[in-house]
This record gives sequence, C-alpha cells and structure tokens, in this order.
Amino acid sequence: MAKNADGFTFPTVKPPLQPLQNPLMARATVVDRSSSQDGASTSVAGAPVSAIQLPEPKFKPPTCPGKVPLEKGYSQMDWMHLQRTHPDLAGRKGETFRKDITLEEVKQHRTENDAWTVLRGKVYNLTPYIKFHPGGRDMIMKGAGRDCTALFNKYHAWVNSDILIEKCLVGLLAPKPAPKQETA
Repeated sequence: MAKNADGFTFPTVKPPLQPLQNPLMARATVVDRSSSQDGASTSVAGAPVSAIQLPEPKFKPPTCPGKVPLEKGYSQMDWMHLQRTHPDLAGRKGETFRKDITLEEVKQHRTENDAWTVLRGKVYNLTPYIKFHPGGRDMIMKGAGRDCTALFNKYHAWVNSDILIEKCLVGLLAPKPAPKQETA
C-alpha cells in the first residue's frame, strides 16, 4: 500500500514478471536484411527464412458453410423492415386467405420470379424473400414448387417460419383426397 500527499492509501500494482504478448503476434518472425551481403534473407538466428518452420496458428477464423454474401440492402434486418412496411408480400392482390391450394397449383410456381412452396401445410410465396435468404438463391429454389418441410427442417429446425415469412403466406394446402374404395 502506498500513501499520497493527502494521506490516502491506495493499492500498488506490481508489473507482470513477463511482458504481456499479443497471441496473434506470437508467430511473427523478425528478418534482418542489413547484415546479408548477397541480398538473401536471413532470420535473426542466421537461418534462411525459407527454412524456418512457423507454428500453425491457434486461432482460426470461423467458417460458415452454406452462407453466401448478400447484396447491400438485403440483410435480415432489411427483410424485417420490408415485412412491416409492404402491404402485400404474398401477392394476393386483396384476395382473402385461401384454404384450397393444391400441390399441382404450387408446382406451377417454381421460377425465380414466381416461387411458391409448402412448409408445414402452409403455402408461401417466397419470391420477395429470395434475395434476403442467407443460404442464397439456390437453396430457396430447391424448395420452390414443392413441399420443402423436410429441407427446411434439415437446415432450420430452430427457425420460427411463421414469423419470418408470415407476410408471404398465400394460404393452406388442400388436404389430399381420400382414396376411393371399390364397392362390390
């Protein structure tokens, strides 16, 4: 403890025994070219630079497989803003919520300019969401025109699709007709 001129005591900090070193800079090699007469690079220890084996870095940047860089203005925050401000992302044009959409009708909508999909029995128009999807256009198009529930659950089981694409909801998939039984 030390005292200052006013008589207050305060703790003193002891310097560390070894100087702190940035772990990212621990791999650095110092090269001294000034003592070399033939212009060849040598390290401080005198060995050629090409012969020095540098250790592998302990820190590796994380990789995110399956993600693609999005264009400016197409982040998930931009998508949330668009959902709040756009009146008709589903393209219903004022029509009411449909309850009779067949899988055959969904199959007709499988282009990038008109992409419908079925997810958990609900039919969505994903056309406005294509540019916002973090997995890219190709992943969305794999589910276009068909039931993508299994594909969605494989990659996004934790995602609440009801909120994420709620404004793209066109309607409900019509139940499959029961097979006709033959009567004798």
